[in-house]
Amino acid sequence: MHNKSITLRAFRRYHSYNPRYFPLKFLQILFEHLSPYFTLWMSAAIVTALASGETSRSIGLLVIIVLAGNLMIRMIGAVLKRCAETNLNILENNQSNALNAKTLSLDYDKLEDPAVRQHRRRILENSRINGYGVIKLRRDTETEMICIVNVGLSLLLFAEMLTQVVSAGFQPLMAILLIVMIIALILTVFFSKRSSQRFAQAMEAVGQVMLAENRFGQGYSAGGLDNRLYRQQELLDSFFAGIREKHLSVFGRATRVLFMNSISVIFSQRLSEWCAYMIVCLYCTLGVFPVGSVIKYVGVLSRMSDRLGQWMQLRKERITNEPYLADYLAYFDIPNDMYQGSLSVEKRSDKKFDIEFRNVSFRYAGAAEDAVKHVSLRLKVGERLAVVGMNGSGKTTFIKLLCRLYDPTEGEILMNDFNIRKYDYRQYLDLFSVVFQDYKLLSVPLGNNVASAQHWDAQKAEQLLEKVGFGARYAEMPRGLETPLYKDFDEDGVNVSGGEAQKIALARALYKDAPFIILDEPTAALDPIAEAEIYAKFDEIVGDKTAIYISHRLSSCRFCDRIVVFDQGEIVQVGTHEELLTDAVGKYYELWTAQAQYYAKENGSDEMS
Repeated sequence: MHNKSITLRAFRRYHSYNPRYFPLKFLQILFEHLSPYFTLWMSAAIVTALASGETSRSIGLLVIIVLAGNLMIRMIGAVLKRCAETNLNILENNQSNALNAKTLSLDYDKLEDPAVRQHRRRILENSRINGYGVIKLRRDTETEMICIVNVGLSLLLFAEMLTQVVSAGFQPLMAILLIVMIIALILTVFFSKRSSQRFAQAMEAVGQVMLAENRFGQGYSAGGLDNRLYRQQELLDSFFAGIREKHLSVFGRATRVLFMNSISVIFSQRLSEWCAYMIVCLYCTLGVFPVGSVIKYVGVLSRMSDRLGQWMQLRKERITNEPYLADYLAYFDIPNDMYQGSLSVEKRSDKKFDIEFRNVSFRYAGAAEDAVKHVSLRLKVGERLAVVGMNGSGKTTFIKLLCRLYDPTEGEILMNDFNIRKYDYRQYLDLFSVVFQDYKLLSVPLGNNVASAQHWDAQKAEQLLEKVGFGARYAEMPRGLETPLYKDFDEDGVNVSGGEAQKIALARALYKDAPFIILDEPTAALDPIAEAEIYAKFDEIVGDKTAIYISHRLSSCRFCDRIVVFDQGEIVQVGTHEELLTDAVGKYYELWTAQAQYYAKENGSDEMS
């Protein structure tokens, strides 16, 4: 059913993105549509002057007033149009930014939820491809403004006409025609409103049938094996045809209702126009109206009738758009359930942040089993920790739990003996610099990418780029840290290779100067030798920070203080490289034996052992 609150709430949100747009648009529409009424008014005066034998000078003055008045109205309208278009761009940009801000503010588990991603994509598709949602809301509002302006201006001239009719005294025939005209206008509004109500009811019925059809269709397509084994084809076709017949029947009734109401609206509109013609013409013959009033009043009443009908028809458009607006609002209503914490993270120059996992398990929404199971591990300050295992063994989930992108399903994670949920969420995140496998660089200047901020320390950024091996490429950039990356927003932007992008991402992690630095397979696309070299070089510049290296390959493990081996979501081994290789039946030995051939130099002279 029709729900005005959805449209009103959506309009308030959309309007808040730039409160200047709709007032400016209304003024623009007012001046754009004022011109025809001004022309009608002045044309009537000119025709009357001609009929009454006014001097050419008087008539010429009226013509000059028409031309000058229209010129002024159009000039003001042009200025307002330019202002409205500028503010429309601001409105659309702010609306897009609000949607992006909502996405970025979501809890990470919701951000990764396929249903939430599909929800956002649906909103964008409805808006950009189909023109529904807030885009249609804006266009309908603009059309409504046009109707309001035209009806308002028409009513001013209609009131003038009534004043002259009343002052001249009602003739019986005139009174009848005026009453019929007013009734016809009321019927126009009534039939238009009734058409909208019937349309809403019909669309609800059609929607229910279509939903049933879709559900049945899903079962129909999913039951391929049963269809063949039990020969259900004929039975299913019969039921499917019945649903379609019901769909067509409901849609047919809706079409007939809309057709009859449309005919009624058209008839009532034309009836009001006929009455207007007769009233104006008869009063002109009686000498009440000047002859020019035939142009003025008939034109005005015709426009008013048409706009009233259009205004009422907008109701149908709003009803059609309500489900899309509800979908839009529902996205902004997605709650964040993760507790943000209030305990301040102590600022320590010694970077002494002891973190411990105690029997931690985690299961993704909708998953059949835990991705991480009963993990207990204490991270030592300043150590180099390698986390290894096959793809899907739980390594990345472990890191996301450590960074509190997820909260454990079971167990707890402590930092300095306090549950990390108690710490201020933003302050806790600031403890970690992470380079994920699917890291992203922005299409902004190099300095912004390294600092992840609007402003940067040039000396610090250049030193870090040099340390991570980007110095030679940086020397080729004529604009230095001001060089834009990629060409999305700047034709002079520089495209960097995958290896160069990795180095920038590493510099970004170091620039943050967080106590914990984590590399989560950012070099997975490289061969094992190249990966080992990058990890070893990175280890040299980490300093006294706690560094965690995640890989399903073992090239980063030999220089680490400890190696944690994950298998099927569980920690199955912990130890040094040498200790773990002594266990010939352990998972680490199995992985190492399977991968050792890839760790040799091409000449075979420097094979890892």
